[in-house]
Amino acid sequence: MRRFAFVFLVATFALATPALPQDSPVTPRPVLIQGALQLETTRLVGNLKDAKIERVGVWTFWRGTVDSYPVIVSRTRMGASHAAAATALAIERYRPIAIVNQGTAGGHDPALRVYDIVLGTSAVNLGVFKTPHRAAGMGSTTLDWVPLDLMESDGGPDDDLHEHRIARFEGDTSLLAAARRVKHQYARGRVVEGVIGTSDVWNEEIDRIARLRASYGTSVEEMETAAAAQIAGLFNVSFLGIRVVSANITSGGAYDPKTGEACQDYVFKVVRAYVANIKH
Repeated sequence: MRRFAFVFLVATFALATPALPQDSPVTPRPVLIQGALQLETTRLVGNLKDAKIERVGVWTFWRGTVDSYPVIVSRTRMGASHAAAATALAIERYRPIAIVNQGTAGGHDPALRVYDIVLGTSAVNLGVFKTPHRAAGMGSTTLDWVPLDLMESDGGPDDDLHEHRIARFEGDTSLLAAARRVKHQYARGRVVEGVIGTSDVWNEEIDRIARLRASYGTSVEEMETAAAAQIAGLFNVSFLGIRVVSANITSGGAYDPKTGEACQDYVFKVVRAYVANIKH
């Protein structure tokens, strides 16, 4: 009788206890592709398989796959604040393994032509300055403004707000390698490497652009990359900015809205190359 009771209790416990999970494939962390506007994201969304749309506040995300690997397209909206917020939301919500911020940009380098693509070996914030003291009536000269670095140091004095120092957000080497592997497949222009400058200012003063290029070494300017790169860096997420020259006032290159499509087509190839490397 006691033996029966023991067997009964063991059997009951076994039935009541959930089975331990079997070894199952872990869902890989997705690649996130960002674009600020519809003209910078529509083609990429169309390349996703089984895309499903999700909205968080004013931000839109499309979740799908590329070559059976999870990829998310994010429309960040325009400007540094939007891009930073969209990046933080995406990292917290989707845990991406890598982020590619892409889209159109204005040229700073006179050698660049419309449809040329710049791989961001680094990104910099062009909107952080300290102005020299000028008394009332002395006016303002932006060419005299000096860059500031607002990134926190490891301690010690604030070093006079890090005057003349520039925070550079470096492009991830693995993403850069993938971009280099497919650069020969881009036929609309050249694919070069350079510095992407970001600010909420649309610069059309030639002397101002020349000063920015001399100070920061910028190839192009736009309004999102450095902000997204800064957030990605704080979260330790691999990041690369890729920008197509949509206009270049320094060399007379007129604006062409179709450049956004060309950039998306190239970025899709970059992501495929990156995913292929992850899967193998």
